[in-house]
Amino acid sequence: MSVRGGERGPTAGERGSVAAELAVALPAVLLVLILGVGALFAASTQVRLQDVAADGARLVARGEPEARASAVVAQLDGARTAVSWRGDLVCVTAHATARVAGVGVPLSAVSCALGGGL
Repeated sequence: MSVRGGERGPTAGERGSVAAELAVALPAVLLVLILGVGALFAASTQVRLQDVAADGARLVARGEPEARASAVVAQLDGARTAVSWRGDLVCVTAHATARVAGVGVPLSAVSCALGGGL
């Protein structure tokens, strides 16, 4: 079977198709990368928020003033705190907002400790 010369390479209508496909796919790939990095940052912020909420709950449970717990939570930029008592437990709720691709994602963490604890 013989192959004609015009059928071997790309035809005139297919020239530049790789560049066009790359131009269409590149923004989608970049968007996925930006969202992935933003999600990792939000997860990291959530872990740190849980950490400072636990520290704040332990401080208040040991008898420290609530302002001290608020100061610990405020170590995270823009984080807010609320302290509540549930029977013998003191609970600290920490709130913060993480930015993912320019959109604010609200995060919160609650941690409780036994009042008068060690």
